[in-house]
Amino acid sequence: MSAAVAVPMATGRVRGLRRGTWGMWMLILTELMIFGALVGSYFYVRAGQHPWPPAGIEKPPLGKISIATVVLLGSSVPMAWAEWAIRRGHVGRLKLGLAVAWIMGAAFLANQAVEYHDLHFGIRPTVYGSLFYTITGLHGAHLLVGLVMNAVVQAKAWLGKFDGQRHHTVEIASLYWHFVDAVWILVFSSLYLSPWLLR
Repeated sequence: MSAAVAVPMATGRVRGLRRGTWGMWMLILTELMIFGALVGSYFYVRAGQHPWPPAGIEKPPLGKISIATVVLLGSSVPMAWAEWAIRRGHVGRLKLGLAVAWIMGAAFLANQAVEYHDLHFGIRPTVYGSLFYTITGLHGAHLLVGLVMNAVVQAKAWLGKFDGQRHHTVEIASLYWHFVDAVWILVFSSLYLSPWLLR
């Protein structure tokens, strides 16, 4: 009689990480390269133009966007708290944390829409305008995706899909949310702060 052959069961893991987490990290690394290339282009163009921003374009105002930045970066706190809570089986705290993070993210996106309306330059005809709107618009699109992802996770939470053992979707959504917040530090420092700090 032939010996039974042991067939390994699929675990859904790749080198210690679940496939969903691994896939999200690959997405994040790809998006980081895109943002890095755009910000690099911004500074490359800036190095060859004086003054910066070009004549006739005011430096980006820091008042509202600084407050919005605090709100956006602060949204990582309730998101992290929500993830911490569900790992301990607290579904109610998960719902609250996700909802607060969503509201804070939506407030930032609403501020961006107001900012676009108030700016005195468009995406054309200057390279500065093209880069400014492309980079901030790309980040806004990522935040919008994060809001949709957050809403889906909230819906699943209300449907009872998560508990102390089942919460991988929350971890993936949280990872993406923190990425969007972290990228904004790069965007804010480059497009908003640097024109005031560098000459």
